[in-house]
Amino acid sequence: MNSNQLGIAVALVVSILGTAALAEDGVSGSKILFGQVAALTGPAQDLGQGMRRGILAAFDDANRRGGVSGRMLELKSLDDGYEPEKTVAATKEIIDDDKVFGLIGAVGTPTSKASQPMATAAKVPFIGPFTGAEFLRDPYNRYVVNVRASYFEETEAWIEHLTKDLGITKIAILYQDDAFGLAGLDGVQRALAKRNMSLVASGSFKRNTTAVKTALLDIIKGNPEAVVTVGPYKPVAEFIKLAHQLKMNAVFMAISFVGSDSLAKELGSDGAGVIISQVVPFPWDTSLPLVASYQEALIADDGGAKPGFVSLEGYLVGRLVVEALKRVDGEPTREKLLNAIYGAPFDLGGVTLRYEPTRNQGSDQVFFTILQADGTFKPVIRLIKMAAGQ
Repeated sequence: MNSNQLGIAVALVVSILGTAALAEDGVSGSKILFGQVAALTGPAQDLGQGMRRGILAAFDDANRRGGVSGRMLELKSLDDGYEPEKTVAATKEIIDDDKVFGLIGAVGTPTSKASQPMATAAKVPFIGPFTGAEFLRDPYNRYVVNVRASYFEETEAWIEHLTKDLGITKIAILYQDDAFGLAGLDGVQRALAKRNMSLVASGSFKRNTTAVKTALLDIIKGNPEAVVTVGPYKPVAEFIKLAHQLKMNAVFMAISFVGSDSLAKELGSDGAGVIISQVVPFPWDTSLPLVASYQEALIADDGGAKPGFVSLEGYLVGRLVVEALKRVDGEPTREKLLNAIYGAPFDLGGVTLRYEPTRNQGSDQVFFTILQADGTFKPVIRLIKMAAGQ
């Protein structure tokens, strides 16, 4: 090899090494790797699995169309069992060892409270957590990208509709005794105080258990007309079934995090009349382009998959990432992705997500559904329609 050839070879090696050194974590010439740390086992597993299913539906749909700028989108999911201690270890692994481009689809308030500071410290985007907790919204954090409405917005909608539509004045709460449940409790108390009202009773239970009997006995003492619940599907279902056995005559309401489809399965015929607030559109309303594309992507991934609220939220989160990456010029970086998200609004087919330089939540929408005796859901605009049988 002569000196000229040697110089060219050295320049080529330097160029290749320089490009590799400049490449963002999780980005290669052929793919972009995202990480998810969520409950894939345990009592809340349907939530983590549902979010994963929806994100993958969005990613795989994009990949079938050639990916984003020729790169395939990949998702690696680690299980935390809905326990913060496991979340910390899994988050460290997925950031330090797997070197993901971003974290996506976390599940839960206590678990997000454990993982989000780690992601922010590493300047890794924390996108679309399945929680409406206020600490992810206020104070504003550029590295946290929320899609759904907040728990404060959900609980305000609860109290507004219970009092205005149904004329209810005696309200009690069942909540999980951790950061998630306390966030819901705080939201309910704020909404009631705004109306010069207060809770007539409250009861709590420990995370990852269905030990709700003591809470039920505490709540019965207040003789409530409605009981709002802040917890995942298993303990909430156990509470409602026990309440029915004790002939408790009250309206039962659950927060979106409950996992509506799983709650319906757990309750069976006991679910008739249970009201659930939602933060995504009705997953069976294919007149909405977003829902139609979601169903197509879901079936393309798994012909036996059934639509649901949790996987639709996962799909919405996945679609946001796909569309934001499409707006990135040149080589993708985390900062470019965030700049794209905080730029122009995203019209995803009947659902628009809007972010601003000081606002990291895309949607404020809260919807209501009522469980039917056969386990299906009925969307409603006003709760009075349930009472009127309309």
